[in-house]
Amino acid sequence: MPRLHYGETTIEWQFRPDAGLKRHYVTVERGHPVLLRGPWVEAPEQEALVRRRARWIREKLELVNKPQLEDVIVTGSRLRYCGRSYFTEVRHSPALTTPQLAFTAARFVVECPSGSTIKPEAVGPLLESFYRERAEEKLLPRVSHWERETGLKAAGACIRHFQSRWASCDAANVLQFHPKVMELARSVQDYVIVHELCHTVEKNHTSAFWGLVTQVMPGWRREHEALERAMFGDAI
Repeated sequence: MPRLHYGETTIEWQFRPDAGLKRHYVTVERGHPVLLRGPWVEAPEQEALVRRRARWIREKLELVNKPQLEDVIVTGSRLRYCGRSYFTEVRHSPALTTPQLAFTAARFVVECPSGSTIKPEAVGPLLESFYRERAEEKLLPRVSHWERETGLKAAGACIRHFQSRWASCDAANVLQFHPKVMELARSVQDYVIVHELCHTVEKNHTSAFWGLVTQVMPGWRREHEALERAMFGDAI
């Protein structure tokens, strides 16, 4: 497996060619080598792409490899929504056949048929379903708001699960957002929307693209940095 050294950090990566992508993306996950996806490139170019994001990769590796304080979610654990972490109550509900999750009175409630604890991997799909519902309800209308604010126009907008992206603007100018965008603070959600709207005019991250972003959202760098710190994949 290829590797490079960045300071005292050794970065191992796996390259997965994907002809359907126009850019390269890097994903950092606990217990796995760094995943590099995108159009086919030879090993030297792969290394150059990984090295370009080495500082970001090192920061994410430090985060994901921290010892996990909780192997299970219990009453008092915290789940994230719109930039905040909320108190979570886990209720034993033996009448149920599968766990259920609700958000009410500024707290998450997880009803679990097997007891008063639940594994994070069991909550993950429930939380993503919640994010998807909230994104349909709250995020997509914000697209219309920013279309009016900026004068930029998308061909449509939808919620879609990506492997390693927060959002995308496809060739037909349809904006697609990962449900996990709802983890982010609203100002960062707005930045993601504006970022993708600007891709309806400039498909690549050129100086013209960033100039357009600055024109419609002058304070975008603060939100961009918050997005960089979020635990997810990143475009190169």
